[in-house]
Amino acid sequence: MTHRITRGLFALTCLFLLVLAHPARAAQQYVNVLTGGTSGVYYPLGVALSQLYGKALPEAKVTVQATKASAENLNLLQAGRGEIGFTLGDSLSDAWKGEAEAGFKTPLKKLRGVAAIYPNYIQIVASADSGIKTLADLKGRRLAVGAPKSGTELNARAVLRGAGLSYKDLSKVEYLPFGESVELIKNRQLDATLISAGLGVAALRDLGTSVKIVIVPVPADVIAKIGDPAYQAGIIPANTYEGQDKDVATVAIQNFLVSHEGVSADVVYAMTKAMWANLDHLTASHAAAKAMKRDNAVKGMPVPMHPGAEKYYREIGLIK
Repeated sequence: MTHRITRGLFALTCLFLLVLAHPARAAQQYVNVLTGGTSGVYYPLGVALSQLYGKALPEAKVTVQATKASAENLNLLQAGRGEIGFTLGDSLSDAWKGEAEAGFKTPLKKLRGVAAIYPNYIQIVASADSGIKTLADLKGRRLAVGAPKSGTELNARAVLRGAGLSYKDLSKVEYLPFGESVELIKNRQLDATLISAGLGVAALRDLGTSVKIVIVPVPADVIAKIGDPAYQAGIIPANTYEGQDKDVATVAIQNFLVSHEGVSADVVYAMTKAMWANLDHLTASHAAAKAMKRDNAVKGMPVPMHPGAEKYYREIGLIK
């Protein structure tokens, strides 16, 4: 009996030493990419990024999660329930400061920056039959503004405020993802939708081929009244969508990729390098990625840079 116990203890000791010798096997590395709704831009880009991360980190389990986008992504990162996520710049700034109205009860100080990527454009699209041509025409109409407390919805509040309007001035406010809002416009249950995303949104391309649409401009004086430096003048170029034969002035807001302090520097370094070395893979997944420029990667970051991303940018000379 004593001999059996001794052999058992010896086996357990060997197993324990084996685990110590191979810690990577004991702790699986997970990379969860937090995106947005499947009909937006974050999701297809997130899928493309996950493919790059899988090759750069062959030992990691890489997944993609569809979410309500910016605010939810940032709260999930703070809670350690994701390793990297997409967000709008104004939402990221609000999260760092802890703006309760934007969906952040306390400052999210675990967030760490990875890269400035491409700008979102506020795209207010109405059916031509609605007669809506200006922001003032939205008064008394039915408008979709994105999921509650999403980056799109926060953008909607800001743009309406700049135009001297609020939700109270609308006959109906729908808190819907892009795809669902477009379906309601097709069925004449909605007059317009406000979408904050990269150019060439699949849902809007679909809408433009189904009904005649009007893209409502956001003029410079409205942007000035918003009073937030994250909101800059932008242009939706002619022919971005079916039937759009002229450039349309609007608002542009920078998007960022963000991680958190609990993700190792080696993992973030590998993800950052893989992304910038394979931009062609991202542009093949969505045209919005054509606006991604490595030279702009560290510009305007509202939170501290993650050490892993910083290491990469120092290597290529973006950070001295």
